[in-house]
Amino acid sequence: MQRRLLVINPNTSESISELLQMHVSALAGPHVAVSTVTARLGAPYIANEAGYAVAGHAALDAWATALVPPAEAPHGVLIGCFGDPGLFALCECSPVPVTGLAEAAFVQAARHGRFAVVTGGAAWDPMLRRLAWGLGFGEQLAGIVTVAPSGAQLAEDPDGAQALLGRACQEAAALPDVSAVIVGGAGLAGMAALLQTGIATPLIDSVTAGTREILRALDAPDARAQHGVAGCDVRWSGVSAELRALGRV
Repeated sequence: MQRRLLVINPNTSESISELLQMHVSALAGPHVAVSTVTARLGAPYIANEAGYAVAGHAALDAWATALVPPAEAPHGVLIGCFGDPGLFALCECSPVPVTGLAEAAFVQAARHGRFAVVTGGAAWDPMLRRLAWGLGFGEQLAGIVTVAPSGAQLAEDPDGAQALLGRACQEAAALPDVSAVIVGGAGLAGMAALLQTGIATPLIDSVTAGTREILRALDAPDARAQHGVAGCDVRWSGVSAELRALGRV
């Protein structure tokens, strides 16, 4: 049976969805049907607290819309944003495994020991620190190095991004006790491999990490069949019809 993986882009940028679809599909292989959906509301690229807050709603809405018949329900869900907006809510509402780019990258980086993060946009620093503590990785996060352009801007200038991110990764790798560096951001998919040749510390691509972790979850014995019914124990008001249909009547 071909497994179905839903990738949610919780911002409104179609170019980021196309990048996610390309990279996740290539990693997942022919036995996994990857479907990437784009948020219907919110920011083109999440770069501050307000954008992040709306993106959590957008992720839930995109998930609910993707479940509308005759669409086939997915066997797993990947939040395609390094920051994982809506992760905890989706884990609560979804009957199938859910992870995000940040959670998956934290898991993989922590296997090496303490880790650092490189990403685009200074506002992400406190948001990622909060997420790391919420997911149980606060002690292992050694530091965050941000560059001024957002991930979307970096994706538009790969050559410039490579030089800028290379310096940031060198800085992150030099932090005390760092054993791995995460290159975080949907727009930075593929960058870690390009930068690795000049850096001794392992670099972890958040899109690659997210794909591998959700595929690992799909391969777990208890994930081979879906359990339960999708739904949220909320009496929704003012949300989309698709999301309201998954609430409590």
